[in-house]
Amino acid sequence: MTDQKIPFEVTRARRAGARLAAVQALYEMEQTGKSARATIRAFMEDRLGIGPNEEPIEEADPDIFKSIVNAVVEHQAAIDKAILARLASGWKLTRLDATMRALLRAGAAEFIQHQHLSNAIILDEYVSLAHDFFEEQEAKFANAVLDNLAKDLRA
Repeated sequence: MTDQKIPFEVTRARRAGARLAAVQALYEMEQTGKSARATIRAFMEDRLGIGPNEEPIEEADPDIFKSIVNAVVEHQAAIDKAILARLASGWKLTRLDATMRALLRAGAAEFIQHQHLSNAIILDEYVSLAHDFFEEQEAKFANAVLDNLAKDLRA
């Protein structure tokens, strides 16, 4: 089935699910030290897989999910450097909440990997996720950092 035959709302929900799963996978990788390959496999078998009734367990696009996680791993040094450049002087990445690190890394990876998507789309998606995980102040912080990352990584 191609995206053209799927209603836009469903496609959008699947992309949002993929972004949420990518943030969760990146968080899990950092906490457990598991490789991207092992984490992706676990998510694909469990959280992005097919349930007992042949229904998707989670509404998420597996290709976008894998693309984001792999892009973070592939470009992590550049992504972390870009994030650090936008933090207050003297701040370290470890000072950020682990979920915030995962969210910023995933957003930055999409700015690099998904050149066909506008900054506004990526920004909107990750700020929406930030609101799901954090209070207003932290969501505003994520918005500011991601907005600057878009300018830096797509200059």
